[in-house]
Amino acid sequence: MRKTLDFLRRLRENNSREWFTAHKPEYLDVKARTDALANDLIALVATVDPEASRLKVADCTYRIYRDTRFSADKTPYKTHIGIFVNPPLGKKGITCGYYLHLEPDSLLFAAGTIGHPAPVLKALRQSVYDEIDEYRSIVEDPEFRKFFDTIGDDPLKTAPKGFPKDWEHIDYLKPRNFIASGPLDEKTVCDPGFMDMLAPAVAQAARFNRFMNFTIEDFI
Repeated sequence: MRKTLDFLRRLRENNSREWFTAHKPEYLDVKARTDALANDLIALVATVDPEASRLKVADCTYRIYRDTRFSADKTPYKTHIGIFVNPPLGKKGITCGYYLHLEPDSLLFAAGTIGHPAPVLKALRQSVYDEIDEYRSIVEDPEFRKFFDTIGDDPLKTAPKGFPKDWEHIDYLKPRNFIASGPLDEKTVCDPGFMDMLAPAVAQAARFNRFMNFTIEDFI
């Protein structure tokens, strides 16, 4: 993994087609390592969600090439690697899955997903509201918090429409993205036993994902 992170660091400093072309053999080695890691993560997730075993590496990984057509940032390459194991439909599905983010100085593991369609987001908020005791038993569990110190992403500034502003747990309804994430350190990620170390986090992520997917499955 150190070779992967080293390549990404140098790519961040030299994000040009000329540099990338000159170092293409290194990238191909990084891609092979990423594919192997994705296979390992698929197998690990399959221990808590057997549907993951149906996924292929291509269902869970992303191109390193950036789409710059509508972006002010014209740098051609991503300087991170993401692996998203999301049963049963893969990275394009709307269900909540298991995301590993590899970026120098910004390593993390997350449960959930981003960009929920508006009807799904509304239903998720209603589910959290209706089943707040169950939800809190997951996200406030110390065992869960060992791995996920951030609950929700891109929150609204005020209560979402249709919910009481003075509800004591209103912050749990404000996220635009229902995810749970936590940082990883480079020593752990580079350890040969990384997947074994990640297993308890995957088990806790499964609790969060099952809660969310119970609602999301109505939209599939």
